[in-house]
Amino acid sequence: MTAPETLRLAKAHYPVTALGPGTRAGVWVQGCTLHCHGCLSRDTWDADPGREVPVDAVLGWLASLPGPVDGVTISGGEPFQQPAALLALVRGIRAWRDERPRETMPLDILVYSGYVYSRLSRTAEARAILDLCDAVVAGPYVDRLNPPGGPTGRRSLLWRGSANQRIVPLSPLGRRRYAEPAGDETEEAGPRMQVSVEEGPEGRRVYYIGIPRRGDLEHLSTTLDEAGVRAGVVSWRA
Repeated sequence: MTAPETLRLAKAHYPVTALGPGTRAGVWVQGCTLHCHGCLSRDTWDADPGREVPVDAVLGWLASLPGPVDGVTISGGEPFQQPAALLALVRGIRAWRDERPRETMPLDILVYSGYVYSRLSRTAEARAILDLCDAVVAGPYVDRLNPPGGPTGRRSLLWRGSANQRIVPLSPLGRRRYAEPAGDETEEAGPRMQVSVEEGPEGRRVYYIGIPRRGDLEHLSTTLDEAGVRAGVVSWRA
């Protein structure tokens, strides 16, 4: 009997409104060797085997969500560095989507990867995953290609961290939801951020979900320090 597939899981969160259209479920994997300079999620770099959970447990969590669930966003970490688990996950999401009531809005699957799309599409292993997804945001994060934020920054990139990254629709549903607007930059559409506060055994933890502009988080830290609020350990610093 084949052992159930396991996924190194960093975090799962609902609702997510900053990484794709609509109200979404977010799944972040644990483990990435790309180590992009300026990465917001350095806490997901280590491939910690202690974070392994059955893929079926993640699918059970998705099925338990109260809704609406307009899509599932998978990020990390680097999802394609766990190809067998990622394939099992997207297969399970597709099966769950097919079982949903017909009147429910279609649910899309969006995956973020630090690999360029041409590299992903060269391997049969990755193509099997992409065939089950509706869109992929592909390419490494390049800090200097992220428009500046802070009090004077205005321009931003729709659901991308840096201008070199591509949003690649992979299905008819993906083309409807992820066709890029004219031009690379938008004033209001994104990236956006949301805040999640969770209580745990080590105290209160604040999660920032989304894609900040370059300098936004340092500006936030400075503002908090001036207000007497200490951020403690943060994931975007070495």
